[in-house]
Amino acid sequence: MIELRPITKADASSFIKTHHRHHGVPVGALWWQASHDDTGDLVGVAVTGRPVARALDDGLTCEVTRLCTDGTPNACSMLYAASRRVAEAKGFRRGLTYILASEGGASLRAAGWRPLWRVKGRSWDCPSRPRTDKHPTEDKQAWGWGAWPKEAE
Repeated sequence: MIELRPITKADASSFIKTHHRHHGVPVGALWWQASHDDTGDLVGVAVTGRPVARALDDGLTCEVTRLCTDGTPNACSMLYAASRRVAEAKGFRRGLTYILASEGGASLRAAGWRPLWRVKGRSWDCPSRPRTDKHPTEDKQAWGWGAWPKEAE
């Protein structure tokens, strides 16, 4: 059995640094959530913030910018569902998150989210600003909940 509990930014960041497969800790956030198992051990965290894409940052949209678990069954779907409930309680009209194209989205589907659109993968490296990619550059899937205006799709 798992349950939701509050978590501090520091504890969430530490868990993400230890357990996330391909990303570090997001820079900003509006809130953090955690799931714990029946022994009290932390098994997952979700970080929800403003949308990373400026065009989607309308004040009514939030984004789960990081979701990380230790593999405990149902922790992902619990955290996605909890993020949505908190967002709706705060007055957000829609939410989104991105997953790799190679991921199936079962946890999102179980939490009531739906596929929205695909995003072409790319590198941030360019001649005018050389960078080393520290993240997967494969295509992504956007998933969301709520009412989405046609122009966002």
